[in-house]
Amino acid sequence: MPPQNTIEMSTKPDAENGTKKAQNGNTNKLQMMKEEPPTTSVIVPPDGGWGWLVMIASFLCNTVVDGIVFSAGMFQDPIRLDFGVGKAEVALVSSLLSGFYLLTGPFVSALANRWGFRPVTIMGAVIASIGFGLSYYGTSLGYLYVTYGIIGGIGFCFIYVPSVITVGYYFEKWRALATGIALCGSGVGTFVFAPLSAMLIEKFGWRGALLAQAAIILLCALFGCIFRPIQPIQVTITKDEDTPAEKGTLLGEGLPVVYTKPLPEGRFAYSVPNSSHSTWMGVSPNTQYPTAAEVFRGSGHNLERRPSNHSGLLTNENIQHTTKKLEQLSKIQKRLSGQMTPEDTIHAPRFPLPHHELVTVGEAAEEEETENGTLLTGEVKPQPVITTPSTRQRSHTVSGRRPNESGSRQGSRRGTLTDVTRPMYRDDIFFTGSLVRIPQYQSQTSLGYHMSVTRLPTQTDVEEIEEQSCKICPEAVRRTLATMLDMTLLKSPSFMLLAVSGFFTMMGFFVPFMYITQRATTGGMDQNVALFIVSAIGISNTIARIVCGFLSSFKSVNALYINNVAITMGGIATMLSGLYITEAFQFTYAGIFGIAIACFSALRSILVVDLMGLEKLTNAFGILCLFQGMAAAIGAPIAGFFTDLTGSYNVSFYISGALITISAVLCYPLNMVSKWEKKRALNKKPGTV
Repeated sequence: MPPQNTIEMSTKPDAENGTKKAQNGNTNKLQMMKEEPPTTSVIVPPDGGWGWLVMIASFLCNTVVDGIVFSAGMFQDPIRLDFGVGKAEVALVSSLLSGFYLLTGPFVSALANRWGFRPVTIMGAVIASIGFGLSYYGTSLGYLYVTYGIIGGIGFCFIYVPSVITVGYYFEKWRALATGIALCGSGVGTFVFAPLSAMLIEKFGWRGALLAQAAIILLCALFGCIFRPIQPIQVTITKDEDTPAEKGTLLGEGLPVVYTKPLPEGRFAYSVPNSSHSTWMGVSPNTQYPTAAEVFRGSGHNLERRPSNHSGLLTNENIQHTTKKLEQLSKIQKRLSGQMTPEDTIHAPRFPLPHHELVTVGEAAEEEETENGTLLTGEVKPQPVITTPSTRQRSHTVSGRRPNESGSRQGSRRGTLTDVTRPMYRDDIFFTGSLVRIPQYQSQTSLGYHMSVTRLPTQTDVEEIEEQSCKICPEAVRRTLATMLDMTLLKSPSFMLLAVSGFFTMMGFFVPFMYITQRATTGGMDQNVALFIVSAIGISNTIARIVCGFLSSFKSVNALYINNVAITMGGIATMLSGLYITEAFQFTYAGIFGIAIACFSALRSILVVDLMGLEKLTNAFGILCLFQGMAAAIGAPIAGFFTDLTGSYNVSFYISGALITISAVLCYPLNMVSKWEKKRALNKKPGTV
């Protein structure tokens, strides 16, 4: 009977490998393996329930944050007239807000990884509210640059990042729908806050309007309280009663039958951190750590526990041992696949799996007991495999409850990972589309998929929680930063095209939001009507996000093609938007531009996964935040400078539209460049640069 609060996971054959029985060796060791099967912890999204409240809270957070950011242009003229400055100087106030809103994304993600979504969101609401409140006392633009732009932008990022990624953390089957609805808050916020900000400015002045917005921002602290953490579930391998013994190797009386499947060659070397993988943060990126699935493929019931280590943890001792043994991997894999003779097997080296405290036994003939345990048999003990039924048979293989439902924990204080939730250790944490687009999801069971995208915490990581040690930069923070800011990704031509494209898009992104109302009013349009052009962008953005999310849920739909068409249309429309300052023309342009920015925002993570794979998504998100944040900070001031220089808003829109169009053109060859890059990687000889 498996321990309470565990997931039962059967081991079924992927390929038959003989039918030799193991000898009845050390009974105590086998009994220990039976009573304490190897376990690890993994987050399985509840796919509903409390998650729907999380989705609503995320929607409201996005409504407040993006609504205020996209309506910041309403404050431009009142502040400019108050201080007697030019458009370029005052534009920097709002552009710093949007720039730091994106620039601090990797750092906020690292903090959320260590302390969770809820406290980070609450902290962000307080910081942003203080920044806006202090802006009331602004006596110069420099003062507003700090309070409104930098402090407000950082606070908004503290709200934005958790509100976006926590929805995907709660959903699997409904991830695309739930994330799409949550992100629609951006469009709704634009629709609501554009006229609301104008009304507040008219009634209370720009200072009083900022105070009112500071009070509204504090509501995000209440919304953040809903971001309740998900308790991880312990996973263990248990016996499948229906599997006949003759189809596998019996490990002992009462123990399950397991089957062999060699791991991909070189995978251990890739998964195990060593000094050559360490980054400027002193730790390795996530891709150098094993997933829960790899631990289970490399462990099973032909294992014994090392009493001094943590279940499923990486230790320095194991890492060093692995580095010495990597050259023996090919021989071990050959033995596992049945290509070695019994004589070779007897002299085969022991290879303790470096990322688990469980070490293999039964890999050599019966010998005297050593400090690592008595070797039981000379027969090769194959590895257990997580089988993958077809997609039509997909279901959660969860039986039992999460630790918080029973009120008790299994094992000793150092024996489980039930207190460790590390969202940034998931490869798919920033993926906002449907999981059916991910190959790993299509080919595995639900549980198998979540284990394959969950990277394990290290022993140091867990001890920092258990011992409640206070560190300025704990490992959970450093490892996330090392992953998100790993600059080796800049060597990828396809990623650089995507990053530079995003840079140009964001340079032109905020110009229409800041100047379209002012241009329309200057061109003779009624001011009350002109206010709603920005709201029209919000409506179009909301509808387009829903449609874009629906289309992207089909694997056959080319996300890059939709992205290129939408952004090209948005860029050209922006350049031509000043031809006629009429209600029909301006509102038509608003609709086209709203579609363009919706596709840009909704498809970015899908493009990264399609082009570079799921493992690179977190890394790509971090670097893209830097590119786009810098672009957002300088785009609007440049446009304001040319407006002051020429005395016309049209020049700003020409520049904005040209930048957006160039960004689309850069994406045209992405598929071709990606294919060439992958082909070059396959043809590249080992050891070459």
